[in-house]
Amino acid sequence: MGCLGALLLLLGGLGALAWTCEIAKVDSDLVERLGQRLLPWMDRLSPEQLNPSIYVGLRLSGLQAGPKEAHYLHSLKLSYQQSLLRSVSSNDKSDSEAKPSMGQLALYLLALRANCEFVGSRKGDRLVSQLKRFLETEKRAIDTTAMAGLAFSCLEVSNLNLNQRDRIALAIQRVQERILRAQTPEGHFGNVYSTPLALQFLMTSLKPMEEQGTACLKAKAALLDSLQHKAFQNPLVISQLLPVLNQKSYVALISPNCQAPKVILETVKETPSQTQVPEVIHVTLKVPSIFPPYKHSISVLDGSSLEDVLKKAQEHGRFRYGTQASLSGPYLTSVMGKKAEGPEYWQLLRAPNIPLLQGIADYRPRDGETIELRLVRW
Repeated sequence: MGCLGALLLLLGGLGALAWTCEIAKVDSDLVERLGQRLLPWMDRLSPEQLNPSIYVGLRLSGLQAGPKEAHYLHSLKLSYQQSLLRSVSSNDKSDSEAKPSMGQLALYLLALRANCEFVGSRKGDRLVSQLKRFLETEKRAIDTTAMAGLAFSCLEVSNLNLNQRDRIALAIQRVQERILRAQTPEGHFGNVYSTPLALQFLMTSLKPMEEQGTACLKAKAALLDSLQHKAFQNPLVISQLLPVLNQKSYVALISPNCQAPKVILETVKETPSQTQVPEVIHVTLKVPSIFPPYKHSISVLDGSSLEDVLKKAQEHGRFRYGTQASLSGPYLTSVMGKKAEGPEYWQLLRAPNIPLLQGIADYRPRDGETIELRLVRW
């Protein structure tokens, strides 16, 4: 099954050079510093924090985490194999939240492929069967344009389904058009966090569209600017960006090169700064989607995440919230007992009406900000 199956289940000037999406290698020190941000996450081995995307990203990055990498893959195998055994056991009625989603299982298969382990045997067949069941129940929920494009590119490069080549080419063209239309004046495709996967797709295109290369250069410049300002802290986004900076994409896992030389990452020891009294900031938390509406000022240390604000509010008031783990971090599922159901979700906004692009674990509010949790429909 390999790259193809996993991807399918996951969801300058003018002239010839301006058509292709070529990302030249960037400063190696900058890439290493980005990779080093993943090292602390490789020490988090609880089932809800294990993230196969981290392993895939490092394998495609030209970087290596040393002994941590092998230990991390071993932990992934134990967790996912145990989960698979639970899911096929007719006697086990364990909570479904403990089982990986379709995307997680697909990334796990990519992680095995990235280590040149090609799925086979009865155990591998069970993994594939599990993914097929996921696809049947979740395919209508796939709305990730770039990942769908990577899946179509994988089909095209693999020369499979030859009788569907025209339909595959048309699908790729539509994805290209949609992504290029989404480029912002700053250069991002959609936003800074969706740009790495979009670039992965555009880099794999065998039939680039006019001015695609110029768009990619603009996107790369925007990403490098974001890197300089340390915009990337989320491990999922970092793991999607590192392959791009190494001129790779998930499609490269059709024929993985497990012997390529890699730079060994070393943990950076931060020098202790002079002792300073932490500054306290004040953040107003609003929930207008309930009755009576909630509004309260929360005091936290400067540098705290929005999740820290929610925890503090829950400790000292009537505020309550619930989350669910995902590869990109926890996301809100309920606030003040009100669950997001069906097409609903809890949107995060900064007053007056600015949607946050980061999740509760990544966003750092500033002093005096008002954060609103709003229940909306897709």
